[in-house]
Amino acid sequence: MTLKKTAAAICAAGMVSLSGCASIVGDTDQQITINSTPSKADVVISDEHSQEVFQGTTPTTVTLKKADGSYFGGKSYTVELSKEGYDSRAISITSAPNGWYIGGNILFGGLIGWLVVDPLTGAMYTLSPDDIDAGLGESVASHDGGKTLNLVLTEDVPQELRKDMRLLGQL
Repeated sequence: MTLKKTAAAICAAGMVSLSGCASIVGDTDQQITINSTPSKADVVISDEHSQEVFQGTTPTTVTLKKADGSYFGGKSYTVELSKEGYDSRAISITSAPNGWYIGGNILFGGLIGWLVVDPLTGAMYTLSPDDIDAGLGESVASHDGGKTLNLVLTEDVPQELRKDMRLLGQL
């Protein structure tokens, strides 16, 4: 092997040892899709420090950080959905180590990737759920027994539930 080829091989080995597998194939951000029934609900997303990171209306797609920038610091979020005349909903988004971090570093990244690079970049995490489809349910009547009657428009009923709908009366 020539000196040039040896230097190239050493350089390549050094690059692999200084990188983490999740950092190579993963991103530090992740897109989250948020839909609601009914649509045009207000969305407020706050992080684990109660800092508001997004405000908008459904349907929407937001890009969220997967890590907080600290060593092994995965992010978590609370998505609050509200619309006047409807019940509000709060959904948690949490981070967990992904398969590239776990399996990839066993095969390729080694201890440097496992303990240094991937924990610092945040690419080792996946946010879950990454697709939110929340029903808000309009509260129109209740009695002392705690039961409520919810009315929704047919177009706001998810397609997979429409087959179970039955006509109860005629106008």
